[in-house]
Amino acid sequence: MPLSFYTKPGLVVYVTCGDPNLATTRAVVLAAIGAGADVIELGVPFSDPVADGPVIQRASERALKHGTCLAEVLTLAADVRQHTQSTGLVVFSYLNPILRMGMEKFCKVARHAGVDGVLVTDLPVEEAGEYLRNMKTNNLSPIFLAAPTSPDDRLKRIAEASRGFVYAVSRTGVTGARQQLAGDAQSLVRRLRRVTKLPVAVGFGISTAQQFAEVGKFADAVVVGSAIVETIERNVGREAEAVGEFVKGLVGAAG
Repeated sequence: MPLSFYTKPGLVVYVTCGDPNLATTRAVVLAAIGAGADVIELGVPFSDPVADGPVIQRASERALKHGTCLAEVLTLAADVRQHTQSTGLVVFSYLNPILRMGMEKFCKVARHAGVDGVLVTDLPVEEAGEYLRNMKTNNLSPIFLAAPTSPDDRLKRIAEASRGFVYAVSRTGVTGARQQLAGDAQSLVRRLRRVTKLPVAVGFGISTAQQFAEVGKFADAVVVGSAIVETIERNVGREAEAVGEFVKGLVGAAG
């Protein structure tokens, strides 16, 4: 199924799979979907997550301690897909785990699991030829990051290669909650609208219901990651319930 946002703004929820274990991740994902998430980003834990701040780094370390791997994330995706046909599922990974599995095999398994799209955070669009060919063959949506520092010609190339939505990075730097949102986000969304009709989702640093509502005024969707992962970290034993409450608060603020 194509990636879709049923509400305005749409909500994309990121989780680090396997933190603290895969059973809890499954419960958290289903709670987020039940609370109103449109798209789930299934984060593949990685030993050197250079784009991520300390919250997601800690989550990756916890997940890797008991061996969470890409194959298990795809199995989890298939399980979640059995529970929902309408929610978008995106695998969020660094390139290395995909290369270890094999690009062709990864795309085939992902499609079979019911995954809709893939975001490879450290794969530049200029080097993505093989990836894009395999994604197209398997009817998967490639999602690329667009940064405030990207020149207009690169934004055009990113937009042309993307399917589903374009992920607009709200600011330079790594993931993580911020008290203030940079003004770069609104400007970047405007620039992307000139080169694509795809929905634009804004992420990196959005952690409160107020910020979610603020970004929702100019973006099609909002990505919330570190705040979700931190909610899991702070609520040992009631992770799914806490995430469900948090997501309801976000969705309610935009209503």
